Amino acid sequence: MEADVPGTVLKRERARDAVLELIEDRSPGDAIPSERALCALLGVSRPTVRAAVDELVSAGLLVREHGRGMFVAPEKITQELISADLALSVPRAAGAWSSRLLEFTTHQAGARVGRKLRMSPAEEIVYVARLRLVDGAPMAIEHLHIRAALVPGLSAQELESGDLYEHLRHTHGVHVREAFQAIEPTVVTRAEAQLLEVPELSPALLFERLTSDVAGVPVEYVHSLYRGDRYRIVSRLALGPAAAEAGPAGSGAVRDGHHPGIPPGDFAHGDPITSSTRGDIQAGP
Repeated sequence: MEADVPGTVLKRERARDAVLELIEDRSPGDAIPSERALCALLGVSRPTVRAAVDELVSAGLLVREHGRGMFVAPEKITQELISADLALSVPRAAGAWSSRLLEFTTHQAGARVGRKLRMSPAEEIVYVARLRLVDGAPMAIEHLHIRAALVPGLSAQELESGDLYEHLRHTHGVHVREAFQAIEPTVVTRAEAQLLEVPELSPALLFERLTSDVAGVPVEYVHSLYRGDRYRIVSRLALGPAAAEAGPAGSGAVRDGHHPGIPPGDFAHGDPITSSTRGDIQAGP
């Protein structure tokens, strides 16, 4: 990992990915190197490593034990709210959504993101960090990793204005089709709290998404952090035959707005996405 990668957000992001790779190569309860050892291994500063580790501890992926070190956390219990063979359109959340670009650069995918996108670690991706706002108020921080070969000439303006998936379709000929997305609770770090204008360690929702095109080729890998005090997910579940006969859960008119964790795009034009959730923006205190 390069020691001089430009951009504070990108440095922290790459340190996080490197530690995540160490976690994924180990079993629950296994130790990982100390922060001092990680600094030497990754070629980054102690504050950068600590910020990455703090995020993974908050996400429940690492456990710190005083006087002993850091260990891989126990596996999380996972429940899918929808079967793998059922695809539903997702209603949108309310509010006027906009973006503010935090970082925009091109670099090698690396091992972890390369695995996610099924590409060589040496191939290039476009990395984007952006703040998502609703009616002018900060709502989420998004980290996007997009195959660079698919989006030559992708501009900062495309990432700050309009619909990203519309830009991918009309400007770059990339038609996204479906996404696999996981959602779990977490808390925000100090840097994230400053961007979202909430207190440090405030509750948040962590979205992790892999989006594919019509041929099933991964297009982007995204992880996003949404404010827990302003954003919630509501699920509609079919629990019996009567509900099943009435039609698929979540069917009905699609509202204007924003998909939970997903910028408006192809999924709003009838293409299915494997999900059964709806995002709601709660009124501020």
